[in-house]
Amino acid sequence: MDVVGLLGLLVLGVVVLTPLADRVGVPQPILLTLYGLVLGLIPGVPAPALRPDLILPLVLPPLLFAATQSTSGKELREAVRPILGLAVGLTLVSIAAVAVVGHAFGLSWSVATVLGAVVAPPDPVAASAVAGRLHLPQRLITVLEGEGQFNDATALLVYQLALRVVVAGSVTVTQVGIGLLVAVAGGGALGLVGGWLARRALAWLHDPAAETTVTVALPFALYLVADRIGASGVLAVLVCGLVLRSTTSREMTAAGWLLGRSVWQYVEFAVSGLLFAFLGVELIDVLGSTSLLDDRGTLGIAGAVIGVLVAVRAAAMFTASANEGRRARRRGSATPSGWRESAVASWSGMRGVVTVATALALPQKIGDGHPFPGRERVVLVALLVVIVTLLVQGLTLAPLIRGLRVAGDADVQADIRRLHRLVAEAALERVREADDTPDEVRKAVLGQYESRLHYRENVLGLVDGDAGGGKAAGRLRHLLSQATEAEREAVLDARRRGEVSPAAADDVLFDVEARALRYEE
Repeated sequence: MDVVGLLGLLVLGVVVLTPLADRVGVPQPILLTLYGLVLGLIPGVPAPALRPDLILPLVLPPLLFAATQSTSGKELREAVRPILGLAVGLTLVSIAAVAVVGHAFGLSWSVATVLGAVVAPPDPVAASAVAGRLHLPQRLITVLEGEGQFNDATALLVYQLALRVVVAGSVTVTQVGIGLLVAVAGGGALGLVGGWLARRALAWLHDPAAETTVTVALPFALYLVADRIGASGVLAVLVCGLVLRSTTSREMTAAGWLLGRSVWQYVEFAVSGLLFAFLGVELIDVLGSTSLLDDRGTLGIAGAVIGVLVAVRAAAMFTASANEGRRARRRGSATPSGWRESAVASWSGMRGVVTVATALALPQKIGDGHPFPGRERVVLVALLVVIVTLLVQGLTLAPLIRGLRVAGDADVQADIRRLHRLVAEAALERVREADDTPDEVRKAVLGQYESRLHYRENVLGLVDGDAGGGKAAGRLRHLLSQATEAEREAVLDARRRGEVSPAAADDVLFDVEARALRYEE
């Protein structure tokens, strides 16, 4: 089997296991990792040799940028203190603790620091899947997802500096300081400039495909430019993504915003899914090509690293919660409240995509042409950390949340209905107050928004089971589906007979499908 065949099997696993994960209640990343492990055991399935220098530039930019597009700026600002404490403080402490463990098992300080930077950042994907399904408090979800975004910047910054020490052989404190300053200041400045330029471009463009192309190309370009000048590409992509997230709805067309949102949701789904499936295949390949698994030292490092990571995270979470409890607790604080939330936050530290990518991206050789010292051991330990934390913590997180009764009673549909009513009333008020508007124009726009408000309150109320629900909701949903099917057939028949242009048909179909989303099963 060639690489194309393997890719086909990985894609097949993502397609089949994603809906299965929702039905069985197991996070998708865990099922995909198990699928990869089984796939790796099948004779003839290869694990392609990836070029280490291409892994990070291809994997990190889309994942980091996609994460920022689902981020709320307001929620991040409200949770900035706990997020920074975890993303910077806890990450640095985790790196230091793992470095001490690695050095105790015979790794040099620089290589041990590289290992610490590889395994330090948790991946919020699996935790978010469980948290969303069980309705964890939104402030806790915000902290976990915010930590998952910004701890990558901290860990990868240390990762790059430690790699320079390993590759170069020795560096001075001054060189490290300058490198750190350039990485942080340069990455932040580059992200701001990239965001500003992108906003200007999006305000000038008025084509959905062109607008989406700008947002797709931008993170890759920023990462490569930052890497060339010694700045932090991760920080540049994160800053630019947050800038665009808070402003682009004003510069982009509505169709461009919808297309871009769909593209980035798919990119995050496809890239992360394929990487989790590939993780299992790669681990089986590494185990089969090395005798390190028979070395108790390697298993000892892996076990000690996992134990240290769990212990350090638990200590940080419980300490933060205790310190917050001693103060007059501020309203709206995002810090985990009480030992139950602290336990859930502690157990949500599964490692994932970033750890896999950074481990596989380690160079084969250092500056003098010799092999990277301890590379196989670092890669194997990192992959074992990901597998164990994903399977053990990922499979037990949901029972822990239920057992501790941390899940909330959030009603997302009620929030959606309330927000729809709010925006419709705001539009009606603005239209009524508009000056110098002909009465027939004002009447037409008022009629549009009043009809929309009526539709939201009556039709969607029945669909969501809010106005009696039961059989009425089911019958209404069925009737609306029949009406939508009739609309589709009418559009397709007109296009087939040549009565309308394909562009006109596509535009009307887009409107039909967008409305159908509101009442699909």
